Amino acid sequence: MTKRTGKISRENRIVQYGATQIPFTLVKSSRKTYAISVSETGEVTLRVPLSASERFISSVLTERRDWLTEHYLKAKERAAKREAIQDSLTPQQQKALEHRYREAAKDYIPRRVEHYLPLTGGHYERITIREQKTRWGSCSGRGTLSFNWKLMLAPPAVLDYVVVHELCHLTHMNHSKEFWQAVERVMPDYKIYRKWLKEHGSEIPIGDRSK
Repeated sequence: MTKRTGKISRENRIVQYGATQIPFTLVKSSRKTYAISVSETGEVTLRVPLSASERFISSVLTERRDWLTEHYLKAKERAAKREAIQDSLTPQQQKALEHRYREAAKDYIPRRVEHYLPLTGGHYERITIREQKTRWGSCSGRGTLSFNWKLMLAPPAVLDYVVVHELCHLTHMNHSKEFWQAVERVMPDYKIYRKWLKEHGSEIPIGDRSK
């Protein structure tokens, strides 16, 4: 079925790669190039220009076959692991664990901020600990640092990376070359932890999470 909204159309399709069948959403819009993405839950989206022909779409799917198959299967595997973990806990146990980790985060994360602040510089106004649906952390223009309590379920070095990342935003409110240089000065191997979050962040259990 194709849905049209203004100059954007969406259509649900399926591509078959050998024994692997991958459902995907084809989105046509006024963009100039194509883009393909796989969400944490394995939802595939292919975005192409309005003028894209079926031949072009087919060529993209053929060209990205290996990449798409690998990322789709990995995403589905991670989703299955999350569901297995969630199913092993009763609602009461999930609620109790969440409360415990939230309280621990309120104590631990501010201490990591104070540890790294002399190294990053800058000044913040306050720290909030909450469940951010799409981010592990954020830094507002007014100097408020916000962190996702679920960082307590990640490796300590990964949590520290997020702390350093947000502290560097106190000086560089962007992701410029200077910003990443500031992160690297404090944490030379930050790319390892950024990659871990990208590849394994969605596996962190307890509750629902959609960075």
